[in-house]
Amino acid sequence: MSAPIPTPALVPDETLPVDHAQRDSLYRRISLRIIPFLFICYIVSILDRSNIGFAQLQMRQDLGITDAMYSLGAVLFFVGYVLFEVPSNLLLRKFGARRTFARIMLLWGATSVAMITVASAEHFYVLRFLLGVFEAGFFPGVVLYLTFWFPAKRRAAVLSIFYAGVAVAGMVGGMLSGWIMRGMAGVLNLHGWQWMFAIEGAPAILLGVIAWFWLSDRPDQAAWLSTADKQRLADDLTAERSRAPVHTAHSLGAALRNPHTYLFSFIYFSLTSALLMLLFWMPLMIREFGIQDVVHISLLSIIPNAIGAVGVIVIARHSDRKAERRWHFAACVGGGAIALLLMTLHFNSLAIMLGLLSLAALLIFSAHPIFWAVPSTYFSGTGAAGAIALISSIGVSSGMISPWVIGQIRTHTGSMDGAMVMLAALLVACGIAMLLGVKATSARSIAAQ
Repeated sequence: MSAPIPTPALVPDETLPVDHAQRDSLYRRISLRIIPFLFICYIVSILDRSNIGFAQLQMRQDLGITDAMYSLGAVLFFVGYVLFEVPSNLLLRKFGARRTFARIMLLWGATSVAMITVASAEHFYVLRFLLGVFEAGFFPGVVLYLTFWFPAKRRAAVLSIFYAGVAVAGMVGGMLSGWIMRGMAGVLNLHGWQWMFAIEGAPAILLGVIAWFWLSDRPDQAAWLSTADKQRLADDLTAERSRAPVHTAHSLGAALRNPHTYLFSFIYFSLTSALLMLLFWMPLMIREFGIQDVVHISLLSIIPNAIGAVGVIVIARHSDRKAERRWHFAACVGGGAIALLLMTLHFNSLAIMLGLLSLAALLIFSAHPIFWAVPSTYFSGTGAAGAIALISSIGVSSGMISPWVIGQIRTHTGSMDGAMVMLAALLVACGIAMLLGVKATSARSIAAQ
């Protein structure tokens, strides 16, 4: 039997006093209950989809994989992801977060571990496609799930934690992947990259089991919240819906007809294209700085990711405090574009090049939670589930294009310069789209709700 639609079922009680200290305490408890767990899940998600960036440093020799083959494997993940992202998010509304997140994590974990069996390029392609199919819906599911628990004015700060997870995954990958690939090579006659897939994929299976018992589908099912807490949360979310912009879409059909769906999809497509370069090509970019040892590459990759992890939270919280989204977003993507363009000058200094890569990572990571704080308030009900997944799937479809384009550019030019110029142009374009497509008054009201 399908679960009820996860919106607060309690009727707002206008007699309850507005106590900001109590509300702050409520959202701290909600955050401590659900955010650390989902944060860990997201780290594992990013690690399992992007660790081929390290694996390919060895798989090229062991399996004869070329730049073009590696790029196709990266693309096929996103083909599966895009095809199943919207259905997965709609199933979350029908069956609830516990079942959905448990199913996603168990299947993607098993597939990631199965990467140890890869013996050919074709086998690599199949498993990358299946990994995308099974992981589809996790991040847009998290975005939708957080709308059940947090009003818009608190959402950018919460989402910033998840985008810090992208950077933390890069740090974890940097610390573990190089060591595993070199230190475990030959153990039980397995290559180092095979051990990396097995060790880094297994935690998702355990987290899928924990999700079943730890998460509540919606606030009114949370035994760890008091009746008064549930009422306060219902009041806040109901009041937010009453102040929603007039163009808010409440159904999937309305979301499909809403031009903001496609505006946000373009913005996210451009933003994700730049992020994917950092996820999949950072180890190779660092090698081109003159570093050859795989462990040294993995250790140096920690630096831009660590800076990004701290910066994304600081910038998103500043956006929340100022109740402003458009210019914060534009400044992040504009600054990221400048950092990428400066990298094409190839300064003869490891410190300068690593500093520019760190600046690019900081600003590109930081733009994401600011972005997601905007579209998640333009849709509600079934419209939210479908629109958020649609925006995410169109945006993530960049994964079917940008890795292949980057691979082609690198194959034909022997350099990442053309790719960085292309991505800088996309970042500038999406910043302009946010400034022109979202009215300042709407953005302020969204941030202030």
